[in-house]
Amino acid sequence: MATPLTIAELKDVARRRVPKMFFDYADSGAWTEGTYKANEADFAAIKLRQRVLVDMTNRSLESTMIGEKVSMPVALSPTGLTGMQHADGEILAAQAAEAAGVPFTLSTMSVCSIEDVAAHTTKPFWFQLYVMKDREFVKSLINRARAAGCSALVLTLDLQILGQRHKDIRNGLSTPPKFIPKHIWQVATRPKWAFEMLGTKRRSFGNIVGHAKGVGDLSSLSSWTAEQFDPRLSWDDVAWIKEQWGGKLILKGIMDADDAVKAAETGAEAIIVSNHGGRQLDGAASSISVLPEIVKAVGDRIEVHVDGGIRSGQDVLKALCLGAQGTYIGRPFLYGLGAYGKRGVTMALDIIRNELDVTMALCGKRDIRDVGPELLHHRLPVVATEPARPSQ
Repeated sequence: MATPLTIAELKDVARRRVPKMFFDYADSGAWTEGTYKANEADFAAIKLRQRVLVDMTNRSLESTMIGEKVSMPVALSPTGLTGMQHADGEILAAQAAEAAGVPFTLSTMSVCSIEDVAAHTTKPFWFQLYVMKDREFVKSLINRARAAGCSALVLTLDLQILGQRHKDIRNGLSTPPKFIPKHIWQVATRPKWAFEMLGTKRRSFGNIVGHAKGVGDLSSLSSWTAEQFDPRLSWDDVAWIKEQWGGKLILKGIMDADDAVKAAETGAEAIIVSNHGGRQLDGAASSISVLPEIVKAVGDRIEVHVDGGIRSGQDVLKALCLGAQGTYIGRPFLYGLGAYGKRGVTMALDIIRNELDVTMALCGKRDIRDVGPELLHHRLPVVATEPARPSQ
């Protein structure tokens, strides 16, 4: 097929190339998927102001996120099982992000380990931490991230318990995956994916197996992961983690202004306004809809970033106009990875970069650091519900 020009086209290719159980894992929300859908729909409802006869030369998308220079204010979100979208997925995505000059965030629940990614990249990446009941294992993860040279720790706050994702249940997806007959059929109909997966030794949770107490193989991993997410996670734990880490800290999962105020008091460098891509609390507001109130509450005290629903460079621009200092993409880079591997992640980033650049120019700006709410159209269109009648 022709080279994909949009994230939606990359998604279509990924759907055909990745086994259904893994594609659905990436492309699913909790329960009715209402929040997942709202994340995208609410971005679409925001309209931009077109400006004309302005100088559009010498444009720049360069910015910073937590003091680090970025070629555009877009980072790759931490996503679990990335290495099941494509063999060695986390390594390939990290390499693509490094080449593009944007941050890559490795998930605790990654297939490739912290050490794997560090060995195949040349610049520091970020590490996302889930807090487990086994605090010694948490300390070990933090120490491993530090030893690997990670420049920031992203602490996820909204996964104390798992939201129910119906697609995963219907697909029989487990942790680790168990290949029942329908799974074998799915893999058999994706021969390129299967061939590449046979060529790698990375097919489990690399940060856990061989590192967590009592988890030496796949058979012991399933019961461990089912029991380890800690429902008692509190603000006191955030202080403990900050002390253990000692470096830049980003708090992910803030959706309420009161929580944002508490987060700002921790001394973290940034918060991410995030509803976990609609995968946790179904019925929650979209990330972009609560961004302005959170920026108003703490934007002068801590960097505010956002994820959830970003599918284009226009969405990135809208988030920046509403006060975000950084944005994250998860599904867009996963679609690219599933479609074409490392090249697909580069495609996803190039698509977003081009859309962001052109849209910024057509809105009358040349520097991404200068965009603001003045670029947004606040008036709603008038919709005629019936044909106009001539006056009498």
